[in-house]
Order: sequence, then structure tokens, then C-alpha cells
Amino acid sequence: MLQLALMILMFNHVLAQKFTPQVQKFIAIDTSIVAITNTTLIDGTGAPIKHNQTIILKDKLILEVGNSEQIEIPEMALIIDGTNKTVIPGLVMMHEHLFYTKFFEDWFSIGQMSFTFPRLYLAGGVTTMRTAGSIQPQSDLNVKKWIKEGKMTGPKMDVTSPFIERAGSPIAELGFIENTSEVSEIVNFWAKRGVTSFKLYNRITQEDMVVCIEEAHKRNLKVTGHLCSVTYEEASNLGIDNLEHGFMASTDFMANKVVNQCDPFEARQSLNDEPIDSPRVNKLIDLLIQNGTTITTTPNVFEPWTNRELIPGGGELAVAPDVLQDVKNIYDRLSGKDSLHLVRFNKNLIWLKRFYDQGGKLMAGTDPTGAGRTVAGYANRRTIEILVEAGFPLQDVIKICTLNGAIYLEQDEQIGTVEKGKIADLILISGNLEDHIKNIRNMELVFKEGIGFNSKLMFESVKGKVGLN
Repeated sequence: MLQLALMILMFNHVLAQKFTPQVQKFIAIDTSIVAITNTTLIDGTGAPIKHNQTIILKDKLILEVGNSEQIEIPEMALIIDGTNKTVIPGLVMMHEHLFYTKFFEDWFSIGQMSFTFPRLYLAGGVTTMRTAGSIQPQSDLNVKKWIKEGKMTGPKMDVTSPFIERAGSPIAELGFIENTSEVSEIVNFWAKRGVTSFKLYNRITQEDMVVCIEEAHKRNLKVTGHLCSVTYEEASNLGIDNLEHGFMASTDFMANKVVNQCDPFEARQSLNDEPIDSPRVNKLIDLLIQNGTTITTTPNVFEPWTNRELIPGGGELAVAPDVLQDVKNIYDRLSGKDSLHLVRFNKNLIWLKRFYDQGGKLMAGTDPTGAGRTVAGYANRRTIEILVEAGFPLQDVIKICTLNGAIYLEQDEQIGTVEKGKIADLILISGNLEDHIKNIRNMELVFKEGIGFNSKLMFESVKGKVGLN
């Protein structure tokens, strides 16, 4: 790393983007021309993994990609030896939040993490993210703006509306609507302020959904949902764009499902009871594919308790000590008692792979909520590990976590793959992911629009601060 630092000083041709000192301290590379040589490339298209590749970056773009023996390195390029390293596209993660779980006695709450989470997302390789529901949308919009202006460290952001929900949720930070007419008011208000999608929640009605979809689609915006009162089949047929959490939020298999009513306990039991090869599951998969409904999987937030990391992905160091103790207390109380949880977790991954293998639109996110075991950045890397462990081919997992999100955001001509002419969003990783998927945790440099950020420094800068801000 010392040799790399000296090279950076020698070839420091500063790009046009201006950064504040608070951002500059995490920038390792801001040279105009960079060549990553002799590396392994998983390009995000789903194509076979390529070895001995050279990637040329010029300003914000990828200038050339190809076999190292055939690529001519420009004069004055900063050369990074990619031997025994892997390059993948910057992650495009689609169920992220700038808030985190907080606890008080038996109450569940959430707190805004406007400063720690954007930095952690970028540290974990996320160069573009969508907030799949906001508690403080104006804060999220401000953070998006400040990052774009070079005043904060973080990924490019697409901001989603506040949760559109009816009374019944125990989360005090949510707002609740009383009638369907309020839905159009919400869409109109937040669309004017820059949100790019809308989030429907557990207890909305089909009528609420219809209005939200109509109003959003008029503006070429999209609607997603973490559902319960409305089934996946109903939502897909009504034209929803996206369903969150894989099949974990599906209420389609309940024996006595009441229209527009949510019974989360019965819903979970129905998923436990539904056979792996159930004709009803296969029929639902066929319907979702036929309707073009996208699914976002968030396996990290559902990761079982027994014989797993306390913070999956290794994020214990990031969490404030008092908050970490709360998380540990929950873990210790539930560890060894989650056999049904594990069954549901594995079943969901099997159904998701079936959906994907049959042509379903699948993308990924983390959802840093739950019992506090999902922390930005760490969780994004762990999501890749989980999908590989579930049997998805490595190159498909990278595509799910990059290109598929870019396609959904209609940004795939600019981001999502490492290809000539695209924006230089990519990650340099120490080690080979084919040999050991946990090498995904060895991110060295995260390039966002051609600027190389030091992953390790960003992680270290927020140790012990998650849960505070």
C-alpha cells in the first residue's frame, strides 16, 4: 500500500469534481487515467469470469476493458497491479435505509443514521442505492444532494417516499393514513421534492395500492411494497413494480386470508407449512414472471440466530457499545430457538432461485432493521455471500447485486457492469471470489465515477458510532 500511495502522489491529476476535506481524507485515487492490470473480472453481465484482464479508467468513464496482452496502457496512467485481485461492478443495492433499529424496553424504534450509513454503504462497495422507504425523507434528499456535491462520503442515491401505511404498526416513527384519498396527496407532495419511488407497507388496502400505482406511473415513477394485507398475487395483478423481501412477506398461502387484513403470525406459519414444491408456489412464481414483477431479496435481515455471526458480515465493531449489548441480548435469548426460522429462511432462498432460474426479475438489498443485526456496508457484502451459499452461481449473484438493480432504476446504460463506455463504478478486491466467497470482505478500493475510495479507512472511521448518528 505504501508503494501505491507513492505512485498516487506522482500521478495526481485531480479530476474536475470538488470534494470537501471531510471527503478527501477517504480518497486514495483521484488521477485522470488509471489502469488496473492482470486482474480477475466478474463484469456483472452474467458472463463467465475472465482472468488476466486490464481495465482502463479515464476521468469518470471506463475507457477500455480486455485481455492484458491486448490492451495498450496510456502514458501517464496510474498502474495498479491487479494480480491475485478481483474486480466487480459497484454494487447497486435496492432495499437500503439511512436508519437503524433502536430499542427501549419492549419497544421497537428506529433512528436516522444520516452520517454513518452513507459512508458504510460506500465502504461496502455500494456505489448506487435505493432507500426502500424513508422515515426522514427530507434528510435522505439532503444527504443525496450533499453526496453529489462532494460534501459527504456515500453512494449515489435514489430516495423512496415515506412508508404509506395505515394504523396498526408498532413503529412510532411511521405516519398513518386514514383514507385512500391521502395516497394521491403523498405521491404528489414527494414526487415534486425528488423521490423516485413509493413504498407501500403492511396494512394498506388494495384501493390504496391502486391509487398509488396510478399516481406514480403517471409520473414515470415506481411502486414497491413490503406487504401483508395485500397478497403478492393481488399486488402483481394490480401492477405493482416491486415486491420486497423475497417470499418472506407473502401472505398468498394463508388458509383463511381476509381481504385487506394483515395477520403476520398466521402469514409466517403458512410459509412454514407450505411444501417446497407446492403447486401454489409454482403458480405464483409463474404469475410474477408473466406480469414482470420484480422481487428484491433481503436475506441478511432474516439470517437465523444459531451458529451465525452476531452482526452478519462482521459488523460488530461498527455498533455503539450500548446498542451492541441490546443486540447481543436478543441474540442470546433467541439463539438455539429458531429451527422454524431456519426452515423459512432456507425455503425462501430455494423459491427465489426457482423464480430466478425461470426468468424472474431478481435484485438484492439489505434492510438494516430487524433486531439490529443488519448494518450498512457489512450487510451488503454478506448478502453476496448468502446468495452464493444458497447455490446461485457467482457471476449471477454479482449480476443480481449490480446490473439487475441498474435495469430497475433505468440506469443500466450508465452503470451496473464493467464495460467500455460506462461510468467507472467498480470495486477492487484482494483475493479470488471463486476460491473463497468471503474474500468479498477484502475490498480495497471502491471507485465511484472514477474516484477511488479507501474501503478500510471508511469502515474504521465509524467504529462504535452506529446507533448514535
